[in-house]
Amino acid sequence: MIWLQLIIVLVFIFLGARLGSIGIGFAGAVGVVVLTLGLGLSPGTIPVDVILIIMSVIGAVAAMQVAGGLDYLVHIADKLLRKRPQHVTFLAPAITYCMTLLAGTGHTAYSTLPVIAAVARENGVRPSRPLSISVIASQVAITASPVSAAVVVFSGLLEPFGVDYLDLLFICIPTTFIAVMLTSIVCNYLGSDLNQDDVYLQRLSEGLIKPRETVQTSIKSGAKASVLIFGLSILAVVIYATLVSDKVGIIKDPVLSRDSAIIAFMLSAACLITIVTDIDTNHILNAQTFKSGMSACICVLGVAWLGNTFVGEHIESIQELAGDILDEYPWLLALALFFASMLLYSQAATTRALMPAALAIVDPVTAIASFAAVSALFVLPTYPTLLAAVEMDETGSTRIGKLVFNHPFFIPGVICISLCVVFGFLLAPLIV
Repeated sequence: MIWLQLIIVLVFIFLGARLGSIGIGFAGAVGVVVLTLGLGLSPGTIPVDVILIIMSVIGAVAAMQVAGGLDYLVHIADKLLRKRPQHVTFLAPAITYCMTLLAGTGHTAYSTLPVIAAVARENGVRPSRPLSISVIASQVAITASPVSAAVVVFSGLLEPFGVDYLDLLFICIPTTFIAVMLTSIVCNYLGSDLNQDDVYLQRLSEGLIKPRETVQTSIKSGAKASVLIFGLSILAVVIYATLVSDKVGIIKDPVLSRDSAIIAFMLSAACLITIVTDIDTNHILNAQTFKSGMSACICVLGVAWLGNTFVGEHIESIQELAGDILDEYPWLLALALFFASMLLYSQAATTRALMPAALAIVDPVTAIASFAAVSALFVLPTYPTLLAAVEMDETGSTRIGKLVFNHPFFIPGVICISLCVVFGFLLAPLIV
């Protein structure tokens, strides 16, 4: 029966991938119905903690966007890229990485992708080079963000092993950032130069590529204030997590747990931004980041619940089967997380579904070193930020091949995650 159940899980994940976007969550819930009511499995744990964290963080990010904060950050990114256009392949991923690190969601990359594509084309750089690594950077940075659901959930799973929130950040931030920067060097040599790309030359000859029009973006009066409030709220999260940490021990038996504090601080930040910048809260509901974030909540609800239902039913068998293999080849955990995230389409969902079982088999060092592998959302070319990058590049250099997997995000993504895992195995034993 275990193989039949696994096939059902994979079928509904595949169906969700075909539906796309929020449909992944819908299909996951149908899979839960089939496994429970159809085959008699006990329903798995609903990832309520993940969903609440995503909702609260997205609420603050959306409020900042409506207040003009994201436009202000993009304005700064635009100036930085145009000041050093020859380094666009290195600066662009650093920008998307930092924005995701601060916001806890990779959807902030949408606003910077048009700027990256334009700066690259205007300076004769093949846009697929900076765009591909920028999308990868926005996905990998989730596993290093202080306010991402994946990091918060994973740190909670690690606490019984004596590894706290700050330990995880001290490992994940440097390993992922260095991996992104090294991968950007490789990306600078991927694909032919723009002036030798057949698709670009054809589009140019047909007049499909037009000169970029200079558009003056007006920065709202409350934009800087919204960024400041949001930044201070993230600082407050890190400080509070430090104070309640068992290793620091300044606040013992805190009234608010760390997860509850993150939710409270993020919603408070949204409230302050709304009051200080005098924005209409109805506009927050229509913000692109809010829509993307709420879609992510449904996706996590469906697929993580489906994964928890299957894994929870067979946890002992999985431990028995995988235990000896992972003892001898611990890096295989990263491979398992890689393929799982490729199907589950969410770092948080993959973490919630697989990491509890993984920590019952491997030591915390192996789990932490492999953590970045939950970011393999780029393998199938259907993830929203990936598709946005393809659409933003009017030169056609960022295109998806007929074989599905032959797209410009695959090689940078595999290299970046591989480097993250290698660096994780080097750094984690020194801190944990």
